[in-house]
Amino acid sequence: MAGLVEAIRISPEHEKLPEPVESIDVTDEGLPGDRYFGRGDITLVEAEALEAFHDDTGIELSHAEIRRQVLTRGVRLNDLLGKRFRVGEVEAVGAEWCEPCNHIEKLTYDGVLKGMVHRAGLRADIVRSGRIAVGDEVDEVKDAAA
Repeated sequence: MAGLVEAIRISPEHEKLPEPVESIDVTDEGLPGDRYFGRGDITLVEAEALEAFHDDTGIELSHAEIRRQVLTRGVRLNDLLGKRFRVGEVEAVGAEWCEPCNHIEKLTYDGVLKGMVHRAGLRADIVRSGRIAVGDEVDEVKDAAA
């Protein structure tokens, strides 16, 4: 079963919280207007991971604060590591888990570094550009070589 794009956020600056957009035309260089444009990748995090973190710690960590570009619901992103998947019209290959870092914890709350290990999202390399919009499906591409 496919998951959904719940939100999209971009920021042109590292220290600025990313702002929401309803849709974005992703190129092979990434998300235009985002600080990481030019790297050819996209970052995603599960809404369920942020909710579980809140349940475990009482800390309300937002999609903006974790600084991943796409918030998903209904798909296990960790399972997409090394696999080809689709986010809206974009196709990507899961490249690495986005583990939390000291910098994110300094910008947010004590406990984020430890509490978000293995659930802070996925970085994926873009293999086909296209449009992503809130409400789009997120799903593995079956029978595709990564």
